Order: sequence, then structure tokens, then C-alpha cells
Amino acid sequence: MTETAVSDVKTDPVDSGQARLIAVANQKGGVGKTTTAVNLAAAAAEIGHRVLVVDLDPQGNASTGLGINPRTLDKSMYDVLLHDVALDEVIEAAAVRNLFLAPANLDLAGAEIELVPAFSREMRLKGALSHVMSDYDLILIDCPPSLGLLTVNALAAANEVLVPIQCEYYALEGLGQLLRNVDLVKKNLNPELHLSKIVLVMYDARTNLASQVAAEVREHFGELVCSTVIPRTVRLSEAPSFGQPITVFDGASRGAVAYRDLAVEVAGESKAP
Repeated sequence: MTETAVSDVKTDPVDSGQARLIAVANQKGGVGKTTTAVNLAAAAAEIGHRVLVVDLDPQGNASTGLGINPRTLDKSMYDVLLHDVALDEVIEAAAVRNLFLAPANLDLAGAEIELVPAFSREMRLKGALSHVMSDYDLILIDCPPSLGLLTVNALAAANEVLVPIQCEYYALEGLGQLLRNVDLVKKNLNPELHLSKIVLVMYDARTNLASQVAAEVREHFGELVCSTVIPRTVRLSEAPSFGQPITVFDGASRGAVAYRDLAVEVAGESKAP
């Protein structure tokens, strides 16, 4: 990771006057990206923000993590991107008040190829989201662990990029390429795009490695790194199999407390009456 790779990306926030639209992205798999998208969304909804999660990962893990069975969907994000179905036709209410989901299933895997000849292929998601921007305070896009057309659609639509980084060996591997892609999208498709937050996840306080990685990330990115650190816990790992965010599955757990703190840090103070 070089300083140039970081400095090329605009980091000061832009006030769009509508919903904050955040792409949760990391090209590496298994880094807590979906866990962060789902639980940050649920914690933000819990304190009164109206939140939409857009599942753009063909694995549909954000959908199952919020209690939606991808196999039973009549319409999904695939239909929104490829068949011009209106986004509000696929949005489902989650069990958490103020939390909504635009679900995905394996059909979306074909979208990477099918989008190639499509008109305005990089801007399909942006067009779909434009009709619901005023309905939400916060929209989180769970990106696939790749830098293909689905992720480009997310970056072209978003105002901000939030990157979860696991506190493990090779944590920064591939991050430079992600930041270069953010910069390319900013220059060519979306001038408002900026890296806004980095979240340290899977933090195990029992290991020296976790502390070393956290220190290295903070040295590289400074104030972009959230002060809240997400711990590695069994309860966080168990929650998705029950189709619940951690704030519902075990609201008193360390993971739930951490994501509530992160929600305040990312989404702002409570809007609950």
C-alpha cells in the first residue's frame, strides 16, 4: 500500500441533500463485509434511521441474514438491473422496524455477463435508486467480493464507500486496487464518490496480530478509520443462520453493542422519537 494510492481518493464528504448512499465494499471474501452491512443497517434502523439494504451479492447472504429466503423470491435485484423492474417492487420489509431490503439470489450471478451489452450498463443501479432516494435516510449496498460490473454499478450509484478490514494477516492485501477502482469510477462515472469510512472487524483482543493490524491501518488512513472496532465473536457468526441481525439475535452481546456504537458513528445520533 502506497501513500499515493490513498491520496488519489477524495475523502471529504459530500452533502447530497437526500439519502446517504454507502457502498460496503472489499474485493476480498470472508472479511465481514455482509456482516457489517446487515448489522450496521439494523443498528441504524433501531435508533430511528430509515434504512434500505441493497443486496448486490449473488450469494444473497445479506438477504438470508435478514430473514429472506432467496429461493422463494418472485423478483430480485437481478430483475431490477436486467429487466427494468422498479426497485420498490422488490423491496421487502425486514423484521426490524425502519429496516428494508432489496434482496438478491443466484440469478444475479449471470448479471455480470448479461450487463456487458446493456445500455448504460454501469448506471443501471443508479437509475433504479433515483426513484427511492427520498424514502430513506441511509442506503447500504452490499457489494460482491469482486471488482466486476456489479461492484462498478454500486460505486457509480453511491456517494460513499465504507470498507471493512479484518484484523488479520494480509488485511491490506488488494485494498490498493479497490481504492484505484474507486478513483477510476470517481473520475469517469461518479464525481461525488469518496472513501468515507474504514471499519476494523474480526478484532481478537487476545492476539498481538490484531493490535498490530489495527495500528497499521490507523497509520495509513488516520481519521477515516472508525474508532469503533468490531470484535470477533461466536454470536456474530451464529446470527445469520437464524436470519437475524445481531441486535435482534443477542442484543446484549459484545457484537450488538459494537454495531450500535458504529451506527452512531456512521449514521449519526438517534432519530427515534
